[in-house]
Amino acid sequence: MLGIGSEAWDRLFANPRPSGLHLFGEIIAGPRHAVSTPGDLIFHIRSEREDLCFELETQILMRLGEAVSTVDEVKAFRYFDNRDLLGFVDGTENPVDQEADEAVFIGSEDSSFAGGSYVIVQKYLHDLKAWNELSTEYQEKVIGRTKLSDIELDDSVKPTSAHNALTTIVENGVEKKIFRANGAFGRAGEGEFGTYFIGYSRSPRTTEQMLQNMFVGRPPGNYDRLLDVSRAVTGTLFFVPSLTFLDAITPEGPAPATVTEITDPSESSSVGTASSDGSLGIGSLKGIPRNE
Repeated sequence: MLGIGSEAWDRLFANPRPSGLHLFGEIIAGPRHAVSTPGDLIFHIRSEREDLCFELETQILMRLGEAVSTVDEVKAFRYFDNRDLLGFVDGTENPVDQEADEAVFIGSEDSSFAGGSYVIVQKYLHDLKAWNELSTEYQEKVIGRTKLSDIELDDSVKPTSAHNALTTIVENGVEKKIFRANGAFGRAGEGEFGTYFIGYSRSPRTTEQMLQNMFVGRPPGNYDRLLDVSRAVTGTLFFVPSLTFLDAITPEGPAPATVTEITDPSESSSVGTASSDGSLGIGSLKGIPRNE
């Protein structure tokens, strides 16, 4: 997956940006801080084999040469039953199939960029010692799910400040979803433990509202207690172009007139769906889409 930042877009193309592409907005609420960090390009590489990830990364960087410099490189891994380092299953509520398409892929609302997506990334570091000193019951109320069985707590016992309560966004009676592709990372010898948040969405507004609820609170002050033991050290928004869009790029920039308008992303063979391994099926940089 390739993502393009707003400032890089302005330097590379004369065409208008995708409607939702802008700098990631910093959020400060007391000691809680969602930082905004610069980034022109992001490559999200996934494989069951680390050597394949390494090889693809190496080839990409060799092609780009001195045109880029690496700001951050995170090697994440699958942790037990898709859990984060806090011990809870991550991404339980991810949409699948058609629901995933509708949540992730831009449609007719921005037809020149249809089939693309937005991704917000944040690198969180956890105070694992402080977290592990908390009781399991308290941890479950912070997250809003049971730790062992991954069952959502009943609303009668779940605090309104629970993570999954604050990240539930409802508009006009319809819940707005995003697709999380988070990764656990860390270096135990260095005392580093973290989660790399990767949230794909049709519009960045959904993820931004989730973060506003987490850091500021809903209502203000009713913030996500997960932030008592976790801090964000990066935060960037990128536009993820479709393969059709990439194929239409000319030396003068993108050629939106040649991009197929996708009202229903499932109708386009160049746009995949979320597969069983968690991939969005967007495909390689300008290669064959993943449909397995």
